[in-house]
This record gives sequence, C-alpha cells and structure tokens, in this order.
Amino acid sequence: MLPERTPLPYAARISTADVARSGLNLGFPTVIGDEVWWEEDRPAQNGRRTIVHRAADGRRREILPAPWDARTRVHEYGGRSHLVVPELGVVFAEHSDQRLYLISDGTPRAITDEGDCRYADLSWAGGRIFGVQERHHDDGKVERAVVAVSLDGSISVIASGCDFYASPTVSPDGEHVAYVCWNHPRMPWVGTELRITRIDDGSSWTVKGGQSESVLAPAWKDDRNLYLVSDWSGWWNIYQIGMFGTSPRALYPAEEEFAGPLWQLGGRPYVVLGPDRLGVLHGQGNLRLGVLDVEAGVLTDLDVPYDGFHPELSADGRTLVGVGYGWDVPRSVVRVDTVTGRVEGLRRDIPELPDVAYLPRPSEVMIDHRVPAYLYAPLDATGPSPFVVFAHGGPTGHVTTELSLARAFFTTRGIGVLDVNYGGSTGYGRAYREKLRGQWGVVDVDDVIAAAEWLAFSGHADPERIAIRGGSAGGWTVLAACAASDVFTGGVSIAGVTSLGPLLEATHDFESRYADWLAGPDGRRREPLARVGEIDCPVLLLQGQNDPVVPPSQAETFCAALTARGVPCTYLAFEGEGHGFRRLETKTAALAAELSFYLQIFG
Repeated sequence: MLPERTPLPYAARISTADVARSGLNLGFPTVIGDEVWWEEDRPAQNGRRTIVHRAADGRRREILPAPWDARTRVHEYGGRSHLVVPELGVVFAEHSDQRLYLISDGTPRAITDEGDCRYADLSWAGGRIFGVQERHHDDGKVERAVVAVSLDGSISVIASGCDFYASPTVSPDGEHVAYVCWNHPRMPWVGTELRITRIDDGSSWTVKGGQSESVLAPAWKDDRNLYLVSDWSGWWNIYQIGMFGTSPRALYPAEEEFAGPLWQLGGRPYVVLGPDRLGVLHGQGNLRLGVLDVEAGVLTDLDVPYDGFHPELSADGRTLVGVGYGWDVPRSVVRVDTVTGRVEGLRRDIPELPDVAYLPRPSEVMIDHRVPAYLYAPLDATGPSPFVVFAHGGPTGHVTTELSLARAFFTTRGIGVLDVNYGGSTGYGRAYREKLRGQWGVVDVDDVIAAAEWLAFSGHADPERIAIRGGSAGGWTVLAACAASDVFTGGVSIAGVTSLGPLLEATHDFESRYADWLAGPDGRRREPLARVGEIDCPVLLLQGQNDPVVPPSQAETFCAALTARGVPCTYLAFEGEGHGFRRLETKTAALAAELSFYLQIFG
C-alpha cells in the first residue's frame, strides 16, 4: 500500500528542472577489489560525461575535471568510454577529438595520435589496450578493426576486413583474441559471427554464428573454451563452446533473453564469477539478476531490491557490480556479494526522490493478447483521463519499468502514460523482434493504434484526449500513426525519422542499411512525409541541430509540408545537441514545450 500523502499543487510535485537534473545516466561500472569506477553525465556542464571513482574507504571523487568529456562516438551511439588499467590509471576516449588518453594524477596524457580514428570496447591484456578502432576517411568510407594499442601509441591490427566488430577479449594465456563481427546489410541482432584470431600469426576462424544467428558477448572460460550468447533457439541464451566450435552446450535453455540488442559497445550481459559460476541477467522485459551454476544448470535469482538491471555488469571474484533500477528506485550503481547476498547502492541517478506517492506504479498489460505494455495511471484520476502513448526508439529496443521522472512529471499533472513494446521490440525473443522486418510503419503503427483504442475502450482514457510521442524511430511511428488513424489528438516527435530517402543518404554507417531492412521495398509509400496529407492533428517536432543519426532536414521538411496544409506544427531546434538531448537547458526547455503542447491540445 502506498503511503498517505498531502496533496500538492501540480507545479510543486516534480518540476522541469527536477527532471533535467536527474539525467546522470549512470553506466558501465568496473570493479577491481574494493574499488569501483563508473561513468556519469553532467547535464549542467554542457552534457559532458565524466568518470567517477569510489575508493575502498567509500570516498567518491570525479576523475575527469571539466571540460574533459569521456565519450566515444564509435557507431555514433558509443558505449563504454573508459578502461581501468591497474596501477597505471584510467584510459578514456575524449569526445572532442576521439583520441585515447591516460589519466593517473593530474592532466590526461594523449596515447593515440590526432586523426580520424575512434576507439571503443576497450580491455587490457599483456600490457596493451585491445579494442575496436573505427577509421573515417575523407571520402566518407568507414573502416573498422580489432586493434592492440601500446601505451606509447603504437598500434597493431589484430583483425580487419569485416564491416563491424565488437567485444574483443583476450584468452587467459594471451595467445588468442575472440570477438564478434558482422557485415552490411545485417545489424548485430540479425546475424553475427564469433571469430577467434591467433595473435602470433594472425590466423582466424569462425566458432559460431551466421547470417541468421545473433551471437554476442564472448568470454573465456579457460584457454580453450568460451561462453557466449546466441539466439539460434529463438532466444538469446548462454552457451559454452570449444574454441574451434566443438560441443556447443546450452547452459540454461529458456524462453527468456540473457542479453539485449548491441546498440552500444562495451556492455556485458553476464560475467564470470569463478570456475563454473556466472552472474547473469535474464527475463522478458526487465532483466533480473541471478547466479548460474554452469555444471548443475541451476539458475538462482539474487534477492536484490531492484526490478531489473542494464546489461552492463562487471565482476571481480565473487563481487558483482551493475546498474539496477526499480519503478520507485532510480538507476543506481549497485555492488553485490554473490555469496553472502549483501547488496550496497553506491550511487543513484536521482539523489533525492519526491514522495513515493507521486511516482506512478506500473501495471503490466497485454494489448489484444499480443502487445506488452506498461500502464502508468495519472495521479488523482477519478475517471477517463488524458493519456499519452509512448513509442520507444530503436525500433529494435524496448521499454522497462525503470523509474522515470519525465513520466512522473506528466502523471502528477493528471496525464497518464502507456509505454508500449510494439512488435519489433526486443526482450521477447527473436520471432517478436522480427515482426517488424519489412513492416516498419505497419506493425508498430497497428500496435500503438490498438493501444490507444484499448485505453479508450477500457475506460482509462478520454477518447478525445489521447496523444502519442516518441523519439528517433519512435518519431516515425508517431507521425505514421497520426496519418493512419484519427484516434490521436496530437503527436510529439523527437528527432524522428520522416523520410527514408534523405535518411539513407545522410545517416551514419552503422544504420545505413537498417532502414531498408525495416521498411522493405514498399517502405517509401508508408513513410510519414509521403502520408503528410493524411495528418490533421497538431504536431510538435523537437530536434538537435547537430544530430548525425537523423539530420535536422528531416524535421524541417516535414514541418514545412504540414504548415503548407494549415495543420498546426511547432518545430524547436536546439543548437549543440545531437541525437538525444544532454544539456540541462535543452532538457528543461524541451520538457516545458511538450507539457505546453499537451495542455493546449487536451484543453
């Protein structure tokens, strides 16, 4: 039962500044002994990303002073930007020039030369840094390789020739490197290969995977055997396999996911805790934390006060560190003793939460017996209320029940939220995420429309006051749904895709073939710009001016087309922002504009 509360004025409950300041985006922890490192954002400092160290005595300090910004741009979505090198310091990728630097005490020292190279997915072995190198040429061509970087800046290429690489990891004896690779037009959740290269002579071979099998996250069990995640059964499960592809064995076959989509590099969905013992994440939707006995095939969930974890684990011996969350617990860096069960929260994304009574508790619902979603009822609702349907980005991604002050910002103002994992979302097996193959603008649109109709039919929502909002690929879904149905009162698109042609011409290499896979041969007839004549409801477009993924021209052209028809359209562009907003002032202004939009269209 929720605690009793004293009603507060809407504006006093959760402010735009509260939401904007909450975005520390804690991630990618590393544990060594009693010390822990992680990354976190600084929204009030132009959105830069820093590295934080928690010493054995519990003292916490920021390693990188302003204006240093630890952020890799590999694949444009980046990922883990730092590497802890015992007794030497921390290596990190600096956002401004993408060079690798080493910081011990004082000013960071450059390791790699100036140029057009980026680095990610770093690990330390044999006195060298192993990782993925991404080289950008003047003609627009992009090349990637697995490389070894010495601290004097010299670089050796370990593996090259494929379009993409991820998760390079060196065997305990230092003789081999295992890694994941794939080629255009596939994405890493479509088809990858696990390969091994012998370091001394460069010979390579494939261990597992292919064009229709997604293999992820290799880790060495010993010098001749590996763990990995594969979806060949239809679900991302964990396997053990010999280094020459012999005797693959499912360690815990289940209709659950033990990993997520590889949008960012450097995450770990499981970790080795010791001989025949793994710390794993598993589930549908939220990923729970457990310990897997490899030989017995027994998976035991740990008793932790978190609904789920991000696939960014680290371990040292029996100690595991991850990033956990709950509907009433902010994203947190968490340390767990996997033997005693002791749980310790080290850092929270939101230092001080509002009264828990003002946080919306999720109700898991199934739309039409086929589409999972989370319902967040508005505060003080006594009948049908205004609602916003949230369409996540990706679209190969999914939403969880992680606490969101942005969601609570609306529910405390009487606006409900329905977060939808439409067909194509991850977290529910390969068959569900491949429902969107060639059907982008059909399956996702049908599902969010069905969600809005369910809200009205069930009595949760006032049918005259249902809006829809989404970012990136979710923005495409928003605009396409507004064209396909009159169920929505208005739509909010944040860096949304509006047209395939310009996207394919201007977007970055990682996703340059992705839209074709999603949309299929008939996709251009379904794109929002082609259907702009069918949209009659007001639209709000929010956009970063420096977006390398979805260029501003997408929103500008769409706004002009709507305005020419006399349909209300507001376009706000934010200087210095990319694909997603990082700065405090931008987050505050964007959220205020979105609330104003809802208040106007809902009346």
